[in-house]
This record gives sequence, C-alpha cells and structure tokens, in this order.
Amino acid sequence: MTTVLITGINGFTGCYLAEELRSAGYSLVGLSSTETIQNASSVNYVCNLLDHEKLIDILTEVKPDVVVHLAAVAFVAHGDVEAIYHTNVVGTRNLLDAIIKSQHIPRSVLLASSANIYGNALIEPIDEKASAAPANDYAVSKLSMEYMARLWLDRLPITVVRPFNYTGAGQSLNFLIPKIVDHFKRRAPILELGNLDVVRDFSDVRSVTQCYRLLIESRTQGEVFNVCSGQGHSLLDVLQMMREISGHHPEIKVNPAFVRANEVHRLVGSSAKLDAVIGKVPVIPLKNTLQWMFSHRL
Repeated sequence: MTTVLITGINGFTGCYLAEELRSAGYSLVGLSSTETIQNASSVNYVCNLLDHEKLIDILTEVKPDVVVHLAAVAFVAHGDVEAIYHTNVVGTRNLLDAIIKSQHIPRSVLLASSANIYGNALIEPIDEKASAAPANDYAVSKLSMEYMARLWLDRLPITVVRPFNYTGAGQSLNFLIPKIVDHFKRRAPILELGNLDVVRDFSDVRSVTQCYRLLIESRTQGEVFNVCSGQGHSLLDVLQMMREISGHHPEIKVNPAFVRANEVHRLVGSSAKLDAVIGKVPVIPLKNTLQWMFSHRL
C-alpha cells in the first residue's frame, strides 16, 4: 500500500483528505500538533512543525511515499502574527529539510498554499499566471512559503496548490460560512457581519480533497495549481440561500468591528490548468454544501 503522511491530519481539511485517501486504499500516517487517538486505519504522531529534530526522526521512521502538507495557521484574522510566519514559513522549511535528512525521497510532496496570495487581482477568473498581491499577513506568509519551497525543487517532487475559499460540515465557526450557517441553525434573530459586498469562489471541501488525491496520483512536480469552482458568489447570495434552506429571516447588521480595511473584494479562480491534468472534478453547488452543513449534526 502507498503510505501518505498528512500534516495537520486533525484539521478540517486533514480529516476529509484522510477519508478520501482511506477510501481509495491508501495507508495513512498523521502528523498533528495536538494529541491524537491512534486507530486501526492510521498511525498518528504528535509533533510541532518547529521541532526540527523530531520531524527528522518521524520522517526517517515512516518513509512515506507521499507527503501532503496541510498544517498551517489558516485563519486570515489570526491575532498572533509571529505564529503565522513561524508556522507557515519556518515550519514548512523544517518539514522539507526533514524529508531530505530522512534520506527517503517521496514520489510526491503536495504543499497547500492559498489563493489569498492573489489579493485584489485585476483579472477574472484568476489563473496561475496572475501577479501576486497579498493583502494580509496570512497571504504574505503563504507566498513566502511558496518562494521558500522553490529552493527545494531540485531535490524534491513538490507540487503547490492554491485553494480558493472552501467550506463544509465541521469547519470552525471562526470562518464566515460556518458562522452564517450556525446563526441560521440557531435561528438567531440578528446576524452581524462585516463586508457584505465581497464575492468569493466557494468550493465544497469534499471536492477539494478529491482534487488533492488526483494530483497526488498524477505525479506532477514543480507546478502550481489553483483549486476552485470557477463560480463566484456574493455574501448576499449566501444569505439568500440560507433563508431558502432554513425558512429563517434574521436581521442582518454590519458590525464595523468585522469590516476589514484591506478586504479582498473579489476572488474567483480558473481551474483550467488543474482540469487539464486531473480532468474536470464535478462542482458541488454551493447551495448543496450549505444544505449539508445546515443538516449536519455533531
């Protein structure tokens, strides 16, 4: 069996990717910064990405055929800027160096960046040739990670993915869509939001993880791929869908504390390059994803 090491396996994306790969017959090894419960279908290690020596020990022991690097500070408004850069840049560098020092080169190393690196792009849909214009520390950290990873391209089969916004059942309420769905679930009378005029390319996490699996199997290297639906939805669209799903009509208020001065107003991607490599993965309509999230019980 092909062994895949997933960093951040306990995270939102990691859980869904583990299920996607497990269903496809892969053997899984998880890396997490918090305690995990070992089970029959995966072996889990607790290790902070900043612990370079422990990373080397784990990679030397596991000798994975594939590494998928998801672990990151992934919340744009995360308050600890130092943690964003340490985890997303230094932590990734530690991982790549540990792979080399383990003296076992995987056949694929997939690094998760972010479409946030594009900022307020002047073209739409945004393809991989668009100029980077990061508008927050999270985006800068992801772009810095990409540049750092280029130093390893002659030694490791690295593929970088730039996922646009995606969501699904189980995502933290820190994120916008789960927050909105939660308010409708609770039938809260008032919903306070920030910028209402933003447009995003929302995907379903299950589609995103399917794309990751197919990229692993395509054995690409040295390439960057957008992962997106190619469809833009405004926040007002999302609110209307939730009204239709729930039958609830809360009062919508703009809270100035939630308005970001450097907000990226439109972020809609092109998946043409990815489609040419893995084929067209069917897009799950956003309303279907919202219905799944609304009906989901923990």
